[in-house]
Order: sequence, then structure tokens, then C-alpha cells
Amino acid sequence: MSVSPSIREVLARRIAGEIIFSSKPGSTMRKWRELFAVSQISLSERMQLSSGTVISDYEAGRRKSPGAKFIRRFVWALLKIDEEKGSRFIREFAKLTSSPSMAVVDLREFPIPVRVEYLCKAINGEVMGNAEKSGREINGYTVVDARKAVEALSGLEYAQLLGATTERALVFTNVENPTLAMMIVRVSNLKPQVVVFHRVKPDNEAVELADYEQIPLIYSDSPSLEQLVKSLRKLYRIALRIKLGRRVKPPPKISA
Repeated sequence: MSVSPSIREVLARRIAGEIIFSSKPGSTMRKWRELFAVSQISLSERMQLSSGTVISDYEAGRRKSPGAKFIRRFVWALLKIDEEKGSRFIREFAKLTSSPSMAVVDLREFPIPVRVEYLCKAINGEVMGNAEKSGREINGYTVVDARKAVEALSGLEYAQLLGATTERALVFTNVENPTLAMMIVRVSNLKPQVVVFHRVKPDNEAVELADYEQIPLIYSDSPSLEQLVKSLRKLYRIALRIKLGRRVKPPPKISA
């Protein structure tokens, strides 16, 4: 199944625009490269760069902001590499790009199932509801700006929050009303494996909704959104190393 050129164009403009308007373009470039699961070496080869350290220098802030021509080459190289792998990430991000709310902050599919207790360890999480169901495994995560989701998402767009699989953690940040955030889950036909509230503890109504849906509800006190996303991506990299057969020290188990 092919991806239409218009979808690629929309996605390319979103990536390029985010880099151009970012206060830290190098960090934004790194974010998109990691989301597409492309190494610096592979990207440098695709862009036919004279030096293999150019991408690394931009991402580390050792070079000034890239120009428009470089960003264009960067974006299309990412898309081309993904197309050669079956356009998996193009399809995921294209769906999200079409949402006018831009509610999705980050999402990723894990290469292997990850236990919820390891998710809790990564994000400083505490199970606040439906703890007996917290022995589950997840295959990915989606970080959502709850305020934008509540204000702008239509019913049909709720399903897009779950990415390629429902067996994932739905992580809400910027939560103003915990009950309304849980209502997003309640009204959707597709349910995540676990729901996480970042920096706002769920109220009694939110816990009751989680119990009704039999979904574990976790509170994360990760100090910032940036740190939250960083921790989730680190969990992804650990899972990837395990998938590739590399030895990794597992996080300690959480005491009951």
C-alpha cells in the first residue's frame, strides 16, 4: 500500500517548520531522527554529506542553525529512508499531522513488550488506580497534551492517539481537569493498556472511570515534560538494545 505524495508533503512541512521555528533546531532535528529510528551515520550517507560528524555537530549545538536547503535535504532523507522500510513512521505521523489540535507531543512503538513496572520506574510513576491490572505489558506510548485534546479533538480523532496499537501507555500532560482527560478514554471505542497523568494526581472521579474501564491509572512526578519524554525515549532505547541482543541492566523491581 503506497503513501500519497500529498501526505509526504504535509509531513515534510511539519518537520521542517518545527526545526526552523525551534529555539534549539539541533535538538529538534535529533527528536525527529530518533522518532524515525534513523542513525546519524545512515542519515549522513543518505544526505551524501562530506563529513560524518555534520549531523552530530548540529544536534549537539556545535554548529549554527542549519539553512533552509540543509533542512530540506534532512527532511527528505528521513522520509526516503522510512519509505524504503515500508513507510511505517510516515503513516503514523501523517495521521497525527492531519489533526488541527496538534495534541500529540510524542509517540513510539517499542520493539519488544515492556512491563508496566518498568514504565513506572522510568517516569517516577505511582499506580493510583486499578493496581491489580498493573502487571500488564505495553507495546508503545503516546504523550498527549490533555488540554488540547479536550478542547479540539473530535470523536473520530480520539483513536489516532493510540498510534499503531492499543497495547500502549496513553500519557496525559498539561492536565487541567483529570476527569475530562479520562473521559477521552471513556468515550473512545479503543482503550489503552494504561493511562498516565503527568504532574497532576488523578481525582476520585478519574480513578472511578479508570476502575470502570479496568485500566491502571498512574501518576508521574517527572519534573518536566522534557524529562518525561526523555525518560520514555530512554526506555525505548533499552528495549531496542534488548531486542538486538545486547546486555542491559534491568531497572529494579518496584516494591508493592
